[in-house]
Amino acid sequence: MNISATRIETLLAERGMTKKDLAGECGISRQNISTIVRRGTCEPKTAGKLAAGLGVLVTDIMEV
Repeated sequence: MNISATRIETLLAERGMTKKDLAGECGISRQNISTIVRRGTCEPKTAGKLAAGLGVLVTDIMEV
């Protein structure tokens, strides 16, 4: 699944969160979050965890 790194970074900034904060919210390591953002891809289940940690729908972080 393609993930928008820009959208994730924007959501983090809007919420005043760091990748470490997001890691704590969604149960994914900070290193893995950094890798996902850099690559722009992840498994659908992981996208669900990221979206939940950010308080948005998966479609809000997907690359279109």
